[in-house]
Order: sequence, then structure tokens, then C-alpha cells
Amino acid sequence: MNLHSILLELTLIIVGAACLGTLFLYAKQPIIIAYIAIGMLLGPHGMALIDDAIHIEQIAHFGVILLLFIIGINLQPSKFIKLFRETSFITLFTSLCFGISAFLFGLLLRFDIHSSLLLGTSMMFSSTVVGLKLIPTTTLHHKRIGEVMTSILLLQDILAIIVIIFVTGKKSDYILVTFGYLIVKFVLLCVLAFAGVRWVVIPLLEKFSIIQEYTFLITLAWCLLWAEVAHLLGISYEMGAFVAGLSIASCPIALVISEHLKPLREFFLILFFFSVGAKLDFALELRLILAAIAFGGILVPLKIAIFGFVLQSSNESPKLQEELPVRLGQSSEFAILIAFSALSLGIIAKEVAMVIQIATLITFIVSTYLVTSKYP
Repeated sequence: MNLHSILLELTLIIVGAACLGTLFLYAKQPIIIAYIAIGMLLGPHGMALIDDAIHIEQIAHFGVILLLFIIGINLQPSKFIKLFRETSFITLFTSLCFGISAFLFGLLLRFDIHSSLLLGTSMMFSSTVVGLKLIPTTTLHHKRIGEVMTSILLLQDILAIIVIIFVTGKKSDYILVTFGYLIVKFVLLCVLAFAGVRWVVIPLLEKFSIIQEYTFLITLAWCLLWAEVAHLLGISYEMGAFVAGLSIASCPIALVISEHLKPLREFFLILFFFSVGAKLDFALELRLILAAIAFGGILVPLKIAIFGFVLQSSNESPKLQEELPVRLGQSSEFAILIAFSALSLGIIAKEVAMVIQIATLITFIVSTYLVTSKYP
């Protein structure tokens, strides 16, 4: 792909998102939906002005990496471990409930057992990107609800990585060995990242922090370095970026670094939501399209109800018990990744993968409307 075509595609995406976003804001609608809508409109299944959105999705992934890095910067390691202990039961129990519900829905659609299990596992999680994008920055970093929400989403991301290992693994023994290696690699990643900050990053920042460009450069390099190292170790880019952010959270200028990176994050997240819309393909029989739309619409209130029920037994404030379930009501971007991993391996049919994709997008839209209308 040449430079002209890349610039043309970026121009179409950004100008289109700006125009449609303006209309959505005048109509008092969530601007995230405008980003998804422009993807549906310009993508290969719409006007096909951008006939291959894969490279856009790959570039947009950088926004998700930055999002997790910034979250890590704003969360102290000791508090993070404490939150994990507090939210582990909530995360595991609710994920199991969502998985069973989606599995039963798959059987209702007359999918086979394997396809229904895949549908169930893909719908277990909430979206890290949508959930964290819709919560105000001050709430995310400085209030209890933001901390609990981040902890639940990161635990779900870990579970999603485990699911992908099981989906792509060939033998049960191999899967268990791989999972064991994954734990060792994650611990090694954390140790190296924190040691690197202690002996490399902090001394450099103390010496050259007065030069803002250098501060921006070294922190961005740190984020990408550990994201790539994590990927090479078989862990996700996002978890590597989060560990990188967590390791640098103790630096005195951590919050300043976070503010510098936010505009860059927003640009790439626009591309991410565009790619979500561009991948939507309605080339299914009408029965499955309607079923996917209905399931996506039902799944959001179901998730809200289950999260609300579980949180009632916690010691959290009534406001958190009411608001957090609404913010976690959508399905996860990992659902699409799990579906296409299974499709590429021939585990499920294309129709099942498309049902997962459509239902996930519907949860994005419904959840976004609910959050922005109740907590603008």
C-alpha cells in the first residue's frame, strides 16, 4: 500500500467521522456510534471506499495499547493487587453466568455444542475499550468506581487470553503446559519492567525531565517496548502496555505523562471504532441477523441485572452498585477475536462468527446509549 492511499483513507475516516460526529452531537447522540457508523458506511460491506480495513485495524490497535498504558500509569501497584483480590469473585461468577446464558442461546439457535460453547465463552466479557472510553477521566483515575471497573476489566482480559489459548491449542496437555509457561512469563515481564523503571527510566527522567519532548518520547518508547515484549512472550500487547504503565506509576511526573499521551490515544481510538464498524457484515440469512440483533439487545440488560445482583452482596456504595453494572453491560472486543480465531481453525462456521460479531456490535451501541443517557 502506497502513501497516497493511506493518506486518502485516513482523510476519509477523519473527515467522515468529524462530519457524522457533528450531526450526532447536534442530535444529542453518542459520538462513539458515529465512529462505528462511518466504518459501516465507508467499509467493505458499505460503500467500499475503504475495501480492506485490516491495516486500519492494525494501526488502530495502538490506541488500545495507549489506553491500557495510561490506566496503568494512574494506578499504584499496591492498590492494583488489593483491587484484584476484591473483585476476583465478582469477575469469575458474572463471567460464568454470561457464558451459560450465551451457551443456552446458541442451543436455542440450533448451533452444535462446540459452536454454542464458543458463543458462550466469547460473550463472557465486557469491553475494555468501550467501558473505559465512556467513563470520565477524573472518575476513572480518582474514584472508587473507576478503580473497581479497571480491575474487573483487566481480570476479564486475562480470562479472555486464557480462552484464546484453549481455543487455539491442539492438545489438552499442551494447553496446560502453555498456561503454566504463560504465568511464568507474566511474572518475568513484571519483574523486568519494574527493574527497568528503577534502574533506567527514573534516573533518565530525573536528569532530563525538564525537556518535555524527551519525557514524551521515553515513556512512549517504554509503553511500546513492553507491549512488544509481552506479545513475543505470548501475552497480549494490552497486558504488556498495562504492566509498563503500572511500573512507571511511581514516577513523580506520571500524571503529567498521562496527560501528554491522551490526545494521541483519542486519535487511534477513532480508528479502532471505525474498524469495528467496517468489519460488520450482514451477509447472513434473515433469521440469524434478527437473532443476533435480539440477542445483543437482550444481553445488555441481562449483564446489568447480573452485575447488579452480585454487587448487592458487596460492601460497595449504592451509587457504585447502580452505576457500575450499566458501564459494564456490553460484550467485549475479545469476542470478535475469539470468533475469528475459531473460524480460521475451522472450529465454527462463518454464520456463527457473524452472529457473534453482530451481537457484539449491538451491545456496543445499546450500552453506549444507556451510559451516555444515564451518566452524561
